[in-house]
Formats: sequence, structure tokens, C-alpha cells
Amino acid sequence: MSAKKESLGKTVGVVLAVCLVCSIIVSGAAVGLRDIQQTNAKKDEMSNILHAAGLLDEAKGDILGTYNEFVEQRFVDLSSGEFVDAPSDDYDMYKAAKVEDTSVKVENSNVGFQRRAEVASVYLVHNAAGDVTRLILPVHGSGLWDLMYGFLALDSDGKTVRELIYYQQKETPGLGGEVQNPAWQAKWDGKKLYKDGDVALEVKKAAGEDNPYAVDALSGATLTSNGVNNTIQYWVGENGFGPFLKKQAWRS
Repeated sequence: MSAKKESLGKTVGVVLAVCLVCSIIVSGAAVGLRDIQQTNAKKDEMSNILHAAGLLDEAKGDILGTYNEFVEQRFVDLSSGEFVDAPSDDYDMYKAAKVEDTSVKVENSNVGFQRRAEVASVYLVHNAAGDVTRLILPVHGSGLWDLMYGFLALDSDGKTVRELIYYQQKETPGLGGEVQNPAWQAKWDGKKLYKDGDVALEVKKAAGEDNPYAVDALSGATLTSNGVNNTIQYWVGENGFGPFLKKQAWRS
């Protein structure tokens, strides 16, 4: 009996030792790779912004250089529509939305989130002469399965869409996942946000290419299409970037 207990004890000891060593290795790897992961995440974000800016092909692999040359990140108080200083060096509007002191409650909305940040990022795309050629607005809202995150690119008039790029979504492949299909993304180019001062752009069935205020819904993906529609209407409306777009602060 004593020999069996001793053998069991050794076995348990070996297992615990192996688990401890593995935990140390995994923890060390996670810490060691953190900077690389953060760098890759930032590079991926820049790539998506350059895509929305129409500059990704021009970058020819030099993502950081092209971004730094042509893209300027600014911050906007969504209530006033005015530019403000960055709230912090590492400010993240999505993290800020989770903190009561830096966010506001979303009332009577169907966008799938309960709070939004008081201050949002915007990205101004400049040409070689320094003129603003596009505005890129970060947007997010509900899909069928989860929130979808993207960038809405507008002409410098603040009224005409050039790109809608979704970079994070969990929709059904071949159905709602078609939000990332270049053919569907191309349908947004040239669409108008407002009519007589009100948000007019919508996603609907059989919208027709000639309708400047509508984009065809995704076939077989009604809930995803509704989510895109609600997302765009919220973020270019009075509770989103609407006050900023009306003031056209980037022109001053």
C-alpha cells in the first residue's frame, strides 16, 4: 500500500511540475509576443483605413509610410461636432464606450450597443497639396450574430459615400458575410447620405443602381442588411457624426 501511495504521489508531482513548466512557457510567450501582436493589429487597422481611403494599392506594401504621409487622425466631440484634443495618448473609442464617464447611453436605437463614446476618432485623408480629399468614419452596429465593425469613407463634401469597408464581422459566409464582397462594396460609391438635410441613404431590396439614396440589400441576408442600414443611419445621424458632418470642421 505504501509503495502504491508513493508511486501515485510521484505521478501527481510530475504532472504538476509539467503543468507549471508549460504555464510558465505559455505566459512567457504571451508576454514576449504582446508587442508584436499590438504592432500587427495597428498595421491591420492602417491597412483597412488605407483601403477606405482608396490608397491601399498605391501603398505597395509600405503601409506605415503611406498612412503617415496621407492620413491624419483627429478626434471629435460627437455632441458638438467640434474637433477636440485626444483624450489620452492611447485613446480607443470602443474602450471608452464601456466606461460610463467617457460615454453616453444610446436611447431608442436598434444598432445593437447600449453606449457610445463621447469622443470619436475620425481620419482625414490629404493629397500631396495638403487638401482633405476624404473623411473616414469608424462605424459599428449589429449584424445577425454579433456587432460588425467598419469604416465609412466620404468625399470631402461630407455627403457622398466612396467606400464602406467592414473589417470585423461574424456573419454567415455566402450570405451576411457578403458585406466584405468587393462587388457589394462597390455599390456604395457615389451614394448620397442626405436629402433636404435629413439622413436619406438606406439599404433595401431592389434599390436599383440609379437610386442615389439606396443600396441593394444582400440576397438572403435580411437581418445583416437591416443591421448595415441601421448602422449607417445612426452614425451619420444626429447622435453620431451628423453634427460634425454638418459643421464641416475639416474645411477650416
